[in-house]
Formats: sequence, C-alpha cells, structure tokens
Amino acid sequence: MSQPGTENGRIVVGVDGSDASKHALRWALRQARITGASVDAVIAWHPVIVFGYMPPPGDFDVEGAARSVLEETVGEILADEQDVAVRQRVFEGSAAQVLVDAAKGAQLLVVGNRGHGGLTEALLGSVGQHCVHHAGCPVVVVR
Repeated sequence: MSQPGTENGRIVVGVDGSDASKHALRWALRQARITGASVDAVIAWHPVIVFGYMPPPGDFDVEGAARSVLEETVGEILADEQDVAVRQRVFEGSAAQVLVDAAKGAQLLVVGNRGHGGLTEALLGSVGQHCVHHAGCPVVVVR
C-alpha cells in the first residue's frame, strides 16, 4: 500500500460546492481512508467575462470566491471525516482541464455526475465526460 501523500497514494476530487461534488468528496475521503491515500480537493475558476467585456480588477474576486466555496465545502464534509489528509487546491482554468492536469500521477480522479453546469450537463456532465476520456488515471463518477 502507498504511503499517504505519495504520488501513488493521492486521490484528486473536483469540488464546486454542488451536491454532486459533495457526494464525490465524501466518496473520495472514504476511499482514501481504505487505501491510505491523501486527497487533493480541487476547484477551478475563470475570470468573469460578460459579453466580451472583462470587469476591471477589484470588481469581483472570482479566485477568492472559488477559494471560499472550496473551504466551505471541505469544512462541511470534513466535520464528519477528519482522519484523512486533505489539501485544498485552487487553479485558474476550465474545470475539465484543471482536473485532468491535477490528476497527473494520481491514483484516482473523482468527480460528481453533475455540478454547476446547467443544460450542458444533462447526463454525465461535460466535465465528467472530459475527465473520463482524457485523464491519465482511473476516474470515478459519483452519482
């Protein structure tokens, strides 16, 4: 079995604050407990662009908002699951590519079946589909 925190003992999980991502995080924590792995809880963010216009810096801190969602979600779930090492990671970029990149060298990538994506995520979800097709490690999609 891998030691916690090593590349072979790392589980990456996508978190966006949705119920689906909370279920995925719970699943990842249970799996980490069984395997002795650590967990990287990952959230992605994009600058706000409205009709081709990017607001000036300071109008809205998108990265800070993403960090808050991640901290709040991990804090809520970890209230019951405190025996697993969790590293919170915030990256700029599309969620699908951020998760694939974050999962390089990981034992497992875990995503919820649908997050905050609306109509485009009617079934598996565009992020989940991208991860299943492009990740370099096994992917678990939690319903």
